[in-house]
Parts: sequence; C-alpha cells; structure tokens
Amino acid sequence: MAVSGLIMLGYLVVHMLGNLKIFFGAAEFNGYAHWLRTLGSPFLHHEWALWLVRVALLAAVVAHAVSAYQLSRRDIKARPVKYAHKRRRASYATRTMRWGGIILGLFIVWHLLDLTTLTVNERAWSGHPYENVLSTFSTWYGNTIYIVAMAALGLHVRHGFWSAAQTLGAGSARRERTLKFLANGLALVLFAGFVSVPVAVMTGVVN
Repeated sequence: MAVSGLIMLGYLVVHMLGNLKIFFGAAEFNGYAHWLRTLGSPFLHHEWALWLVRVALLAAVVAHAVSAYQLSRRDIKARPVKYAHKRRRASYATRTMRWGGIILGLFIVWHLLDLTTLTVNERAWSGHPYENVLSTFSTWYGNTIYIVAMAALGLHVRHGFWSAAQTLGAGSARRERTLKFLANGLALVLFAGFVSVPVAVMTGVVN
C-alpha cells in the first residue's frame, strides 16, 4: 500500500504541475498535451509513452485498492469484537481514509470520462484540451465534483504520506513533527494547485 501510494503521489505532483500550464494560455497548454502524446518519439510510437504511464498507474491503483481491502480484513479478523469505549484520538483525515479512497476511485472514472474519452463533456472538442477544460469548469457540477474530490485527495495525502513513511521505516520520534509538517504541506499544495484551475475558470482569470 505504501509503495503504490507513493507512486501515485509522484504522478499527482507531476500532473498538478502540468495542469498549471493552463495559466500560460491555450497554445502552451495544448502544446503540452501534444508533447505528452509524442513523448519518446521517434523511438516510441504515438501515445505509447502515455499508455505505459496509464498502465503503470492502473497497476498502482489496483495494488492500492487490494492492499486496502486486505488490511481491512486483517484488522477485522484481529479484533472481531469492537472496543467497549471508542476514543477519537485519530485525526479527521485518518478516520475518513476509507471513504476518501472510494470518492477518489469514483472521481477517477468521472475524470477519464470527462477529459480523456470526452464522454460526459457536453461541449468537448477532440484535440483541444484547453477548450475542454474550460467547458468542464464552466458547469456547476463539473466544479463541484472536482473540488470535492480534491478535498478528499488532500485529506488522503495528509494521512497517507505520513503513514507510508512509517511503513517504509522513515518514521521516528525525532522525525515525527517534520513528517507531519511535510504531509500537511504536500496535501495543501496539491489541493491548492489542482483547485486553482476550476477557480481560475470560474472567476474569468482563465478564459
């Protein structure tokens, strides 16, 4: 779970930086989208590099989901009888990890149908990603779905990064404050970076 989570986290950072190119205009953003499809050319065929990334991400998502299920089953098996008294020592992010994962899984499906296959994007224009992003975030439901999902992502990353560090042996009493600071900072940066795009479209900064 920790390894697959870190793979997805690395992708999210790169994906966020790519999204921010929308602030440099249509030509810059569409050029970036075209570059993704020709990455590795002429050694790799058109979109081969992009499909390799997609397959790796799909494997990471499946591994993460299966690991979550297995850990949940082990947890239930280890403690079949609930505690008589519950103490809410865990943070909100920790307590909502499971539901956050489900929300993000559903969002991934929506996001692909919206901006990859263009199935649910009513005013989609194939080959024009900049215009398709504007189309998505010009609707109230497009903005709502995206912002709610990014809030879930921020909470998921906040707990997941710290938990992964503990699992992989990077955590210690001395590093706990630093790791929590990094987890909070990373979650905030990802949330702000991703949400800045729909907010910019809504406010007319990007049009």
